[in-house]
Amino acid sequence: MANVSLPIGGRPHTVACRDGEEAHLVELGKMLDERWPAALRAAGGVPGERAMLFVALMLADALEDVRQRPPEGAAVSEPALQRIADRLEALADALEHDPAAG
Repeated sequence: MANVSLPIGGRPHTVACRDGEEAHLVELGKMLDERWPAALRAAGGVPGERAMLFVALMLADALEDVRQRPPEGAAVSEPALQRIADRLEALADALEHDPAAG
């Protein structure tokens, strides 16, 4: 087991990990540290558990955004295709019945 020191919010946090996972853990720590200033503001400037909770909520929100996004190159869902078709039909009808359209 290896130990890694993660500087988060100006404080070092030592975490154990499997050998070879140190670099990955450091990258994860950087993600936490990047969000620390906003989390600290959200926590009313009081560092500690509450600020770390806000960091976790920010990361969870980002994860949820990724989960909701369709995979790159994915086909459009049937309901989405139906909505697009309905809109195109409505537009075509409007153009057919609009004397200004020609």
